[in-house]
Amino acid sequence: MSTKPIRVLAVDDHSLLRDGIAKLLAAQPDMELVAEASNGREAIEQFRVHKPDVILMDLQMPEMNGVDAIIAICGEFPRARIIVLTTYSGDVQVLRALRAGARGYLLKNLLRKELLDTIRLVHAGQKRIPPDVASELAEHATDESLSQREIEVLRLISGGNANKEIAAQLSITEETVKGHVKNILSKLGANDRTHAVTIGLKRGIIDL
Repeated sequence: MSTKPIRVLAVDDHSLLRDGIAKLLAAQPDMELVAEASNGREAIEQFRVHKPDVILMDLQMPEMNGVDAIIAICGEFPRARIIVLTTYSGDVQVLRALRAGARGYLLKNLLRKELLDTIRLVHAGQKRIPPDVASELAEHATDESLSQREIEVLRLISGGNANKEIAAQLSITEETVKGHVKNILSKLGANDRTHAVTIGLKRGIIDL
């Protein structure tokens, strides 16, 4: 067993959450918080400087989001061990993070209970996904994904735009928009536009 503490970088745009993480880690003899960052760009800079053993990465942040930061860090440092900390349990959001290179996924409401174990497991080379998040992934594993254009249309629907306005913004015909909406409802199993937006937000396909 190594006597060196696990060196951790905490990335979140909320200082209160970073303070909470700092307090949790300070009480652990085998862990050390070596740096903090409040957005994806800072995370990349701090990783280059400190080369932490584990990164705790929020997803929704200003300037650069967590997924883009994970892609950049793993592109430069393929052995980086990253745990996503988020309020989002949606399967699409989880898949994006895992495909980008994250090795752990933890909901923020479970931090106090599961953070320390998750850090130790990921540092030891294991992957960690909570059971409820894993079941969400399994539930939608065979679903047909929305195309990039359909996601754009759904995002515009969530902003309260009618078909005519969506057509103008995307430089396509209103008939084409109607076709996209029909596909979106079918793929998501939604009853109407509002239901589609609710599903899209819950699954992490779009965010507000």
